[in-house]
Amino acid sequence: MRVIAGKAKGHHLKAPKGSLIRPTSDLVRGAIFDILDSVATNWSRVLDLYAGTGALGIEALSRGAGWADFVEREVRCCNVIKENLERTKLSEYAHVYCCAVKKALSFLKEFYGIVLLDPPYNDPAAASALADVANSALVGAESVIVMEHSPRLTLESAYGKFNLLKTRRHGDTCISVYRQEE
Repeated sequence: MRVIAGKAKGHHLKAPKGSLIRPTSDLVRGAIFDILDSVATNWSRVLDLYAGTGALGIEALSRGAGWADFVEREVRCCNVIKENLERTKLSEYAHVYCCAVKKALSFLKEFYGIVLLDPPYNDPAAASALADVANSALVGAESVIVMEHSPRLTLESAYGKFNLLKTRRHGDTCISVYRQEE
């Protein structure tokens, strides 16, 4: 797994040993950022929820995002994210919160132009986390929310003021992109 574009392009990213996480493939990450390049207008702050290795947030930083907050509940993964940020020389533009997503949503206060969610495919709370983000003060008219999920998970066409803009399927991975109507 590597950073595929931007100032950290080519840097290899570490993943924790074992089957603790399912890292986003380079192909899917490329598809996500192709979509974001065409629809996202505010790259100042990115929120990477269920961050795993931090690959999505690191990719955003590499492509010019000003700041990224990473939220991951597994301590081993938090340590890997910090190591990956050091490897890519992006740690001064990021913060890692080692806690559950629901808890992070209760204390984060910043506005995010891009929110990336990559929950475990078997997480029954995945859709409710998307709804919690869409209905929070963390996002607004300039925000884009991206959810990576299993094709077996049916998402709503709207969460709060956020409407489904695009869905793309790559093998056993779906990408659903939400933003507010203009």
